[in-house]
Amino acid sequence: MAPAALPSRQPRPWWSPVTDNLSFSDLGAADPTTEPFWQACVERRLTVQRCTACGSHQFYPRPLCLSCEATGLEWVDAKGSGTIYSLTTIRIPVSEDLAPPYLLALVDLDEGPRLLTNIEAKSAGIGDRVTIAWRRREGLPPLPVFRLSAG
Repeated sequence: MAPAALPSRQPRPWWSPVTDNLSFSDLGAADPTTEPFWQACVERRLTVQRCTACGSHQFYPRPLCLSCEATGLEWVDAKGSGTIYSLTTIRIPVSEDLAPPYLLALVDLDEGPRLLTNIEAKSAGIGDRVTIAWRRREGLPPLPVFRLSAG
């Protein structure tokens, strides 16, 4: 299977509501800051940024460290496990790519960063342990999602 190409980000008009034409194809649009993350997704690796000055981990990709504002950031693989910090059930369709109901959660990764993601389960609770799964997308990098950990 050939690796998925990384699409470039298409700017939205300033007057366009955020939900107009929202689709999963918008997720995976690479720019210089996010390209290493999306390339790792093609390889089914979850990566986060680590500051070379203070050692803190962060996600989503940014050009500088949130803790010390240094610009020396490197990409490191995350374990792909964490704990649900908060979650909600989405019952209103906002995209043709994902039919409701589905679970949307903030997951605290074991490395520290908090990630907004889907939980592939019928139900889950705050404090539940989760592990990474990958949602396939035609012609695009897979999306990191999570499922409940066994046991």
